[in-house]
Amino acid sequence: MVAFFDTVSHDWLIKFVEHRIADRRLVRLIRKWLKAGVMEAGVVRPGTVGTPQGAVISPLLANIYLHYVLDLWAQQWRQRHAQGDVILVRYADDIVVGFEHQAEAERFLAELRERMRAFGLTLHPEKTRLIEFGRFAATNRRARGLGKPETFNFLGFTHICGRSRRGGFQLKRKSRRDRMRTKLRAVKEALRRRMHEPVDKQGEWLGRVVRGFFAYHAVPTNSKALAAFGYHDTALWLRTLRHRSQRDRTPWSRVRALADRWLPKPAILHPRPERRFAVRHPRWEPDARIGHVRFCAGGAW
Repeated sequence: MVAFFDTVSHDWLIKFVEHRIADRRLVRLIRKWLKAGVMEAGVVRPGTVGTPQGAVISPLLANIYLHYVLDLWAQQWRQRHAQGDVILVRYADDIVVGFEHQAEAERFLAELRERMRAFGLTLHPEKTRLIEFGRFAATNRRARGLGKPETFNFLGFTHICGRSRRGGFQLKRKSRRDRMRTKLRAVKEALRRRMHEPVDKQGEWLGRVVRGFFAYHAVPTNSKALAAFGYHDTALWLRTLRHRSQRDRTPWSRVRALADRWLPKPAILHPRPERRFAVRHPRWEPDARIGHVRFCAGGAW
């Protein structure tokens, strides 16, 4: 959505809050948060629309707003109009919706635009796409003489229609290249500021950075990106050490040994999606009466 946090309607948001909260004091406090405004060049501009940027309550208010504007509406739309499988995943204002049938995807997108417009929101013109994606997407596109299925970005990962070692369909997730480059630039600048700190202190800090990156990005099918991130961090560390002095000739073997000591090894830390889903939803058990949910059944649009 285009500038979602800047376009939230205060009137609609207060109505949604009052639907669940009867305490007028709390509602009045939320009104004050919304009208706090922002300071630009020393001048306070009162807020008339949107949620305050940087405020701790903004994500909560945004989720309340989209719960009524999108979540409940999408659930009702699925029950009334959908004939095939529908999967909706939302994180704040980022949304991915999967459909079994193309016609239903096109109808949902058209009605979603109208729904957003009614509440003062607009779908992002560049990020909003209708693509063929899923188990049979590659086969269907090949039969029509088209190329590989398109990819899409969501929550820092590029999602790809891939193949497993056995030749079956596999949803592959890889860290976005632009996000990784941005992170590496930040590491480079931080290492430059820490150039003259003790080597052990640099290694301890860099280890925390790499460990934090792995904690989020260490998902299945993303091992190459993890290894690349660790390698580039080691190379940046070597460059920093060599810049400590014009006569410094730190060899790669030394910084490699330092990396082995301080930096974690690339390893997949998160379980596969089907295993995590099976833990949270008992119907995946063999004796359960309800059959398991099929991911992207029939190909998603």
